[in-house]
Amino acid sequence: MKRIEVEDDLYAYIAGHTQQIGESASDILRRLLGLEPVIAGSQESVQSSVEDNVFNRLNQQDVNVQKSVVARFLHILSMLYRSHPEQFDQVLAIRGRDRQYFARSEEELLTSGNSTNPKPIEGSPYWVVTNNNTTKKKSMLTQVAEQLGYSKPEAEKIRDFL
Repeated sequence: MKRIEVEDDLYAYIAGHTQQIGESASDILRRLLGLEPVIAGSQESVQSSVEDNVFNRLNQQDVNVQKSVVARFLHILSMLYRSHPEQFDQVLAIRGRDRQYFARSEEELLTSGNSTNPKPIEGSPYWVVTNNNTTKKKSMLTQVAEQLGYSKPEAEKIRDFL
């Protein structure tokens, strides 16, 4: 496998077209260019296991391109949505003591508390509250991953990308 360097804007473009957590840059480019996926056994299996599917698609380099904690948080949520669009509505049940964390509209979150700073989750019909501290954002990511069926250790790995 060869390595190439690309400028940040090109990398962000490629990363922005990720459809599943763990999708490699090569997989994304193959899809965008209309090329065939790698055949199992030639380098790596395209779908080898749940863990590979999750953690090959969400890699630290993709997350580190994001310049702020909020951007990384939104990127991870977007990757989770792209991997589980049919199940993602389960996150609507994740709430704080006095606040709703996820909704289908900005207005829902604005009415659920003060200073919520709602942001859209890219590529999804969902919004999330973003003015929590980093520890709370990590807790929210863990809860989202667990709601989507990840084991506790897998959810913690996803959380640690933040």
